[in-house]
Amino acid sequence: MRPRFHLAFPVRDLDSTRAFYVDVLGCGVGRSAPRWLDLDLAGHQLSAHVVDDHDAVAGRNAVDGDDVPVPHFGLILPWDAWQALADRLTAHGARFEIAPRVRFAGQVGEQATMFLRDPSGNCLEFKAFRDDTQVFAT
Repeated sequence: MRPRFHLAFPVRDLDSTRAFYVDVLGCGVGRSAPRWLDLDLAGHQLSAHVVDDHDAVAGRNAVDGDDVPVPHFGLILPWDAWQALADRLTAHGARFEIAPRVRFAGQVGEQATMFLRDPSGNCLEFKAFRDDTQVFAT
């Protein structure tokens, strides 16, 4: 079995967080309490914690013509699953930080990518590689 990651991240409220991660992204729900909620993102555990001062240090970094938000987290999906998620997000009226596109086209590491924010402003990236062996290619 491949190791799974766990990520705890700050949110403004659990209602909008649950609506986004469960209804829009399709995550499963785990344990919860009044100020936190565990979510199943493709077998990885996300723990959304309500924080009163949500403002976090953030920046941007240029990557292949995009102004990529930092920090961000997400998943590397198979190409077809990435396209299905892009279609699902578009159908839900998602506002993309960086719209679905192919980055590094025709180069080593060619990948589909998209960025969006959850209701608390946390940035997520979902990507897919045409050749999965190139995830760490240089």
